[in-house]
Amino acid sequence: MEKIHIVEDEPDIADLVAHNLKKERYNVAVFYDGSSFMNSLESEKPDLVILDLMLPDIDGLDICKYMRSDNQSKSIPIIILTAKSNELDIVLGLELGADDYIVKPFGVRELIARIKAVLRRSDQTPDNKQLKFNGLVADLESFEVKADGEAVNLTYAEFKILETLGSRPGKVYTRAQIIDSIWGDDRIVISKTIDVHVAHLRKKLGKYGDLIKTIRGVGYKFEP
Repeated sequence: MEKIHIVEDEPDIADLVAHNLKKERYNVAVFYDGSSFMNSLESEKPDLVILDLMLPDIDGLDICKYMRSDNQSKSIPIIILTAKSNELDIVLGLELGADDYIVKPFGVRELIARIKAVLRRSDQTPDNKQLKFNGLVADLESFEVKADGEAVNLTYAEFKILETLGSRPGKVYTRAQIIDSIWGDDRIVISKTIDVHVAHLRKKLGKYGDLIKTIRGVGYKFEP
């Protein structure tokens, strides 16, 4: 049974989400502030986190940033659930490592669909367990990436983009195909979502970021 942690200071929203996730037979824990959630990470690692940005004690973006820098929590998918709806907030959330961004008010069915899509894809294990291109190595089972022997910390979405493009070098993927490979048809995105993830991925890969080529007006391809 997958474990989902909800970090939300509004009791009505937290209880609504928790109630519906329990009906879907998820193991759910609710945290009404950032500090209690951060303390819980020391002893308990959830399979997915639903994170509000406007918490009473800690900015949700700081929590997101911390999780992406911590070896124990860097691969845990994060879905931001917030009232902040302008494009700059969405892009910033994605740049700091969130795997999805849902704006309040939201539909419970949509939220559950996105959660299922992320968990389903994170559980999938491809037949080929490793991608290797010179000094760039991606282990598809452990979600670990190394560039010239140095660990590269990627978010779930960044890793799946690398896996998708790297699994078929030379093939051009549209943004829609990349979105489908990560979230499936459950994902509702803005046009810049994939571009933000790719830009962040390239930066983290250093010199190997040049292997990801932009096909203007179409999408991206991986070209060793």
